[in-house]
Amino acid sequence: MSEPSRPAARRPGEMIFCLLLAVFSVTAFWQSYAISGFTGLSEPGVFPMLASATMLVSSLVIMKDVLSKPATPEAGFARFRQEVVPLRLVGVILLILAYVVAMPLLGFVASSAGFLFLSFWYLWRKGPLVSAALTLASLAVIYFIFRQVFQVVLPQGSLMQGLF
Repeated sequence: MSEPSRPAARRPGEMIFCLLLAVFSVTAFWQSYAISGFTGLSEPGVFPMLASATMLVSSLVIMKDVLSKPATPEAGFARFRQEVVPLRLVGVILLILAYVVAMPLLGFVASSAGFLFLSFWYLWRKGPLVSAALTLASLAVIYFIFRQVFQVVLPQGSLMQGLF
């Protein structure tokens, strides 16, 4: 005879994610109700209210399922950081934040070049020359497509005014 199967243990961050999902769903419902209230089935807020209500019900069903799972004793912050927020993800998020901050100052070309170079070097780990070559090729294609083909005016940045 086989033993009865135990329910899977709760994964790190699962409960927090369920709570955030429920809070987001309630907020979305509140915002969709503010569009026009529930005065009729043909009002503009009806579909967003139905969608957010479905999200809320789904998040509560998922939360019930998560609460039925046993919590694992080793599901501490270290395991959460290892599985949900690994160091490489934190590094990429920091690169994206730096890119967003650098864009108004350095403009599209310089900030994109820096972001692409650091991202390729950090994630691909092929060395600075390969990363620089890939950055230049990627940036040339992106620049040509957006500036020449679509004729988009790319941000120049306050520190790089008139250079590109």
